[in-house]
Amino acid sequence: MKRRDFLGYTAMVPVMGLFPSSLEPLLRRDPESAFASRLEPLHRLLETEGYYVWGTSPIYDAVGKVHVFYSRWKAEYGMGGWIHQSEIAHAVADQPEGPYTFQEVVLSPRGGNHWDATTCHNPHIKEVGGKYYLFYMGNHNKRTNTKRIGLATADSLDGPWKRPDEPLLEAGEEGSWDDHCTTNPSFVQHSDGRCFLYYKSWNTYEYEHYTDPKIRGNRKYGLAIADQPEGPYRKYDGNPIINYADKGDNIQAEDGFVWYQDGKFRMLMRDMGIYNHQYGLYLESEDGIHFSDPPEIAYYETDHYFSQPPKPGHLSKYGRFERPQILFKDNKPDYLFLASQGGKFMTSSTYLFNIKS
Repeated sequence: MKRRDFLGYTAMVPVMGLFPSSLEPLLRRDPESAFASRLEPLHRLLETEGYYVWGTSPIYDAVGKVHVFYSRWKAEYGMGGWIHQSEIAHAVADQPEGPYTFQEVVLSPRGGNHWDATTCHNPHIKEVGGKYYLFYMGNHNKRTNTKRIGLATADSLDGPWKRPDEPLLEAGEEGSWDDHCTTNPSFVQHSDGRCFLYYKSWNTYEYEHYTDPKIRGNRKYGLAIADQPEGPYRKYDGNPIINYADKGDNIQAEDGFVWYQDGKFRMLMRDMGIYNHQYGLYLESEDGIHFSDPPEIAYYETDHYFSQPPKPGHLSKYGRFERPQILFKDNKPDYLFLASQGGKFMTSSTYLFNIKS
């Protein structure tokens, strides 16, 4: 630490005891986004006895009710059940804060030779032209190397949902940066009408010959473009558009959620080494391709907002948020839905933030 920084820090120590919460962002010296300053923590949602709940995608209907599509799997399989037992459920509430009433399971593993035979995960709901598009990830061997993005469609949020016979977006050719999988879909319609589909992937060789045993491979983000939501999608020639591998130390990011607002593309991600492994990241772009670097802080770890019991041994992701998804009202961010381990059943559930205007 430089002497002038040390002197500045020591001068602040007596004040810290009086105003710890207001000074915390200054002491962190991390670039907090305007988005982060607008977040108001509320409470957990969708806590379901006997289940893990992960990744909740919300949308308002025509009369103002909130529909959520979320991943869940039986608690007996532990946190790792997402890769081989997940299903996508539908619940409805009169307001974002809940309570939510379970409606049905809309997508479950189909078994057999289907591309989504063993899991259905990562739901991402969108409405375009009065039709509903439910993007998701499936696999057929209970492993990551067959994860593929698919698309189910319906004329109503209550279904029925038409399921695809084939994935919407395939992995790249062997040896390419995205030859392992396609997953974590995020859809946004460009102002010129083109459909942008963002996806996460990584390279199989790096995954199998890893140097970091905690995070095998290096996750990057690509972009695929189509003229309509159903595709066909063409991968952008300049992929990957988000690539932190050159920063060293196996730094990466995942869980990208993209939207278009006030003439800019905006993205939320989960930090995997830029600042730490607990923050959320906020990025901006003029064209939806070249995003700001370094990103700013979108949100902090759970302890920044609320207290929890000590970490239990079976929850390795305890204390952080993942899978950000936003509820929009009049095309403006209204509420932030995040996944977080813990809660009254010590599995996982959704956590809700109000996004203050």
